[in-house]
Amino acid sequence: MDTKFSVALHILTMISESKEVLSSQALAESVGTNASYIRKVIALLKNAGLITSQQGRSGYQLSKSPKEMTLLEIYFATQEVEHINLFQIHQNANQACPVGQHIENAMSPIFSNVEEQLEKELGQETLDNVITNLYQSANQKCI
Repeated sequence: MDTKFSVALHILTMISESKEVLSSQALAESVGTNASYIRKVIALLKNAGLITSQQGRSGYQLSKSPKEMTLLEIYFATQEVEHINLFQIHQNANQACPVGQHIENAMSPIFSNVEEQLEKELGQETLDNVITNLYQSANQKCI
């Protein structure tokens, strides 16, 4: 399963909330992966214009506030797609079978509707919502 989206949310949250300059190694330790994977995700975020770094200096900055960064744009940055396409329809259905002949047309509108709803929801959620949930979760654990 592809985890780049959740790793990107982790990275962006750390960049937003850390008072310290974060290296890819420090990010990797928090995420629980290796620094080369973090650098791959960071490259995707940089290519999408979501984070910046300065030449000759370590560390990263968000290119806009967490309130302005939607989860949909983060998703698209990490998946390198223009539309969410979660459900793949199997290939090579038997066209001589009445079900095999029509199953793709039966499933496609349902799958498309679910994917459109997900895009809409992710477009309404922001990195700031993730950060807010993080602090709420941390405060609940301290009680």
